[in-house]
Amino acid sequence: MRPAPIITGLMWVAAPIGVLGFAALLLWLSGNWRWVEGWIFGLWWVSFMATLYLWLRLRDPALLAERMRKPGSGGESRVDMAILFALKLCFLASLFVSALDVRFAWTPRLPLWSEVCGGLLLLGGSFFMFRAFTDNTYASQLVRIQSERGQHVIDTGVYGFVRHPMYLGGSLMFVGGPLLLGSVWGLLAGLAAVGFLILRIFGEEKLLARDLEGYRAYREKVQYRLIPHVW
Repeated sequence: MRPAPIITGLMWVAAPIGVLGFAALLLWLSGNWRWVEGWIFGLWWVSFMATLYLWLRLRDPALLAERMRKPGSGGESRVDMAILFALKLCFLASLFVSALDVRFAWTPRLPLWSEVCGGLLLLGGSFFMFRAFTDNTYASQLVRIQSERGQHVIDTGVYGFVRHPMYLGGSLMFVGGPLLLGSVWGLLAGLAAVGFLILRIFGEEKLLARDLEGYRAYREKVQYRLIPHVW
């Protein structure tokens, strides 16, 4: 299924504006247009989102259409919709609070080595997130069974590493972003987002084990949900 032409046209205009606007808003909130960490994060954000969108648009338009579905349109539960909303809210808060922390100096800045670690986590998160999309054409943002697309279990690529590589990538980003930006309060919001991701995994796996053929066997094959040899 391809996105409708009018929607595709709007996305070509709205997506770059939205991504660039988000990065600019982060710098504006900081009150410092020379904020180096903010520029680094903004450049990473624009580059990653542009690469991901272009890849989906050119190589997997069916997944792009699925990713564009509004929460609630796929028959997912209200609980999962609430978790998804809280997760996104915490992610935005982790970045905006980090920027405001620069402006108002609510907390002491994190040391340089932790900011470097944050940048490395963002790169790692980018890898797992991108590979999750390239390896799994059913990588929807909605917890649902895509029966109309013939969804089946994917157990190759990064899905042979952990059962939720997209969530692993997201977790690295949620922690890496505020670490790079140097904010303790932002880091706490990012950790809250990771907590909601973990909570979401339980409900998602329950649905997949019940309704997706072969998922129970996949759980036996790939034993770890998020972190190898840990959980």
